[in-house]
Amino acid sequence: QVQLVESGGGLVQAGGSLRLSCVTSGGEFMSYQMGWFRQAPGKERELVAAVNWSGTSRYYRDSVNGRFTISRDNAKNTVYLQMTSLKPDDTAVYICAARSDFGRATPDGRYTYWGQGTQVTVSS
Repeated sequence: QVQLVESGGGLVQAGGSLRLSCVTSGGEFMSYQMGWFRQAPGKERELVAAVNWSGTSRYYRDSVNGRFTISRDNAKNTVYLQMTSLKPDDTAVYICAARSDFGRATPDGRYTYWGQGTQVTVSS
């Protein structure tokens, strides 16, 4: 059974930074494309960033490009999301996801495995 567990969320002031982590167990981490999604109250879930199986290809949605960085450590079965210059609009539950995929990172939001999420709140 594949499990994804996120950590690192919290309350931060606008302009601040946070680093989210997602540890994966029970599957073949090196075969996964990993994604970070977010869902704010009353809004649809959206893909924020994705990284391919080797860490050599990344995708970012326009609103976070240049502020967020996704990375992975295959030796630790962990994917990270470094978030800087945070804005109140970044407030959401951030959710880690995985799917078996050896292609490039893409904006395709279809993932197989999901974590429970971690809350990020940015105050103005």
